[in-house]
Amino acid sequence: MKRLKIAVIALFTLVTVSNVNAQDENNPWAVGFGVNVVDFYNGDDFGDQLEDLVGNGDWNILPSISRITGEKYLDKGFSLQLAGSLNKIEKFKNSDDAVDFLYWAVDAVVKYDLNNLVGQTGWFDPYVYLGGGYVSVDSNGEGMLNGGVGFNTWFNDNLGLNFQTGTKKGFSDNVRAHYQTSLGLVIKFGGNDTDGDGVYDKEDACPEVAGLKEFNGCPDADGDGVKDSDDACPNVAGLAAMNGCPDADGDGVADKDDMCPNSKGTKANKGCPDSDGDGVVDKDDKCASVAGPAANSGCPWPDTDGDGVLDKDDKCPTVAGVASQGGCPEPVITKKDIEVLNFTAKSILFNSGRSTFKPGVTKQLDAIVAIMKKNSKATFAIGGHTDSSGAAATNLRLSEKRAISVRDYLVRNGIATTRLEAKGFGEGFPVDSNTTRAGKANNRRVEIKVTN
Repeated sequence: MKRLKIAVIALFTLVTVSNVNAQDENNPWAVGFGVNVVDFYNGDDFGDQLEDLVGNGDWNILPSISRITGEKYLDKGFSLQLAGSLNKIEKFKNSDDAVDFLYWAVDAVVKYDLNNLVGQTGWFDPYVYLGGGYVSVDSNGEGMLNGGVGFNTWFNDNLGLNFQTGTKKGFSDNVRAHYQTSLGLVIKFGGNDTDGDGVYDKEDACPEVAGLKEFNGCPDADGDGVKDSDDACPNVAGLAAMNGCPDADGDGVADKDDMCPNSKGTKANKGCPDSDGDGVVDKDDKCASVAGPAANSGCPWPDTDGDGVLDKDDKCPTVAGVASQGGCPEPVITKKDIEVLNFTAKSILFNSGRSTFKPGVTKQLDAIVAIMKKNSKATFAIGGHTDSSGAAATNLRLSEKRAISVRDYLVRNGIATTRLEAKGFGEGFPVDSNTTRAGKANNRRVEIKVTN
């Protein structure tokens, strides 16, 4: 009995001072307690050993807590188990002598979780183990090699049932080889859950903020099913399609981005409606039911004189005119005079590469003067043009000089400068091909147009 007390004290001392093994990374520590059965080999023959394993005629069991374990998770499915066990040996298969031996053992084994090979089952953890220990039977002891299988069946995250069975073989004849089987409860612990949300820190994406398991421990403050880290509006319940933001008017534009959150609009208009489709949203449109330009606050431009030229473009907004005259009435000049003017202007010839007139041109210029004096209210634009020979910049300067030469002749002959505008266009507006001599000649011209 004294030896039994000493063994019990040693067993509990082992549990309190030893490192225990983890069942998983989140709960790296575990302790277990239960009963164990010791079954000594009947012989060395395999058949005898198998019969001995399944038969219970020589099982030895102490009807109390007789095995205590401590475990520590290592890495990649491996864990270290330290175990202490007691038993009372009363049965040997081939012995008719009554025995009463104290059995005690201290073991250290490495376990490997088979779920790492077949996939995690959650509640069922089968394993194999291999290690060694020291066994004493009736004061005879020796070191023994241990190997076997077992499993844990978990009731919840921390409590489970453990079953383990294996064989022990020594290196001398002090203790007969035997099977040892145990059944008991196992409790795993040690996992950190800083924020207390039920998700261990190692799996918690937000370990310092309480959250939900479905979001790996991250919170969803507004409860809209979008975790706060992905929620553009974390404090207001919204829609997943809107990144967690509400859309009060259902127009597909989140309220935070919606310039008109209570009126259904379009994304192009930042959630605002545009009833008349003129590109000016209703809240800024002074004529929301009639299309108009943004420059006029969404209202149509007026046409006071009704001549088809809007007031903004009409040089004579209160007098009906024509578009070709900028909304003003056409000048008082006969169609015949315009035709003569255009024809005569084509006959104004210049010396090659110069702005001086060729001989005989003054007759045509005088005819033009007569038409302009006859139509004293008309204003005219004199445009100079060249062919494409030479540099474009040179042609532009030359065309302008020729237009000015014509204007100056007209002024010297009594036409007011205010009625004339001279401008050069260079080679930019050909009226004929520049690949032929005749075409080039046609492009070297002066045009005179009525401008009012």
